[in-house]
Amino acid sequence: MTAAKNPPALDPFLSTKFRFWAFVSMVLLVFVHGYTIEPRYLQPWTQPGDALGLASFTEYVLANGLLRFRIPMLFVISGYLFAMHDAQPHGVRIRKRVRTLLVPYFFWSGFHLVLLFGMEMEPTLRGWIVDNGINQIDQQRALLHDYQWYEVLGRWLLAPAPYQLWFIRVLFFYNLAYPMLAGWLNHANGRRVFFSVAIVAWLLSVHLYFIESEGLLFFCLGVWMHKSGFNIAQPGRWLQPGWWALVALAAALVKSWLAFHGADLLGGAVFPIMMVLHKVTVFAGLVAAWYGADPVVRACMSRPWFVWLSAFSFMIYALHAPLVAVFIDPALRLAAPLPEPHLWVFVLLPIALVTASVLIGVATRRWMPALYSLATGGRGAI
Repeated sequence: MTAAKNPPALDPFLSTKFRFWAFVSMVLLVFVHGYTIEPRYLQPWTQPGDALGLASFTEYVLANGLLRFRIPMLFVISGYLFAMHDAQPHGVRIRKRVRTLLVPYFFWSGFHLVLLFGMEMEPTLRGWIVDNGINQIDQQRALLHDYQWYEVLGRWLLAPAPYQLWFIRVLFFYNLAYPMLAGWLNHANGRRVFFSVAIVAWLLSVHLYFIESEGLLFFCLGVWMHKSGFNIAQPGRWLQPGWWALVALAAALVKSWLAFHGADLLGGAVFPIMMVLHKVTVFAGLVAAWYGADPVVRACMSRPWFVWLSAFSFMIYALHAPLVAVFIDPALRLAAPLPEPHLWVFVLLPIALVTASVLIGVATRRWMPALYSLATGGRGAI
């Protein structure tokens, strides 16, 4: 049996750029999840509960508009890098993904279940869990203590309390299904049919448990880019970032205004319009960010402190969502005397939580390196 070939070397700047965007996307994720206006769980068509104002409009434009390219960015990068290793047997790559994806998935899912179980012992925290529906599975059972053992097991394996772990779950599934996906993408007819269906599913925001339309489309787009030799270093004629940045900004502004006043003018017709504008914002933002931010990438990644910081991307990803849930309401109460308290919290709380996640990562890596390696799938080890 011939030895597997090493993957082709990645251009040094592209390698740096991938690392930059992996880190920045995780940081932006904290800001999106730190959105303070009710309802806080954002869909493309979400209408804010607050009146139009500086804080509410700014938050909406950012959290449900301009920052929404970050998940597609991560999937494109993942697909591109996975396709780079086609010379390795698929089974070898999947065994690696078990360590880098599944092990951290089960670790953090279990960790948060244990944490929540302990929090339920304290009356005040138990009340907060019930009031926020953290563990609600039906009308009667709102606490882990009320679960059957098999329901706890199912929550650990399939429905993690830290909801952001869905990204790891679907990414592992796409890695597992890669031979089938690559087979479609390698043939012109299969590629046309696949992308036609995937784009429609994405436009309609179809979400099945393992087949999440946004992740599937952009993961496969990354695979296709590598296999086709698509130029990801320099923009082509139709991918000039300046124009795409204007498109993203205009679409985000119009969509955000419609979120506050569109239903009064258009009724139910506002929702498909907002959906289309959302998708335009995401794609345009992705193109503008990837091709237009190279000077920022070079400036940041030339600084040792920033490179050091980027090693903790996974800790930010794993820790931030539960921390947001715990601290967002106390932060709003603390900021209440300030002008535009929601905007202050939207800006400062994510910064504080990113800092806390990095410090926890630093301490864990320093004092418990084996645990840190397990929890991060070997990422960012010394």
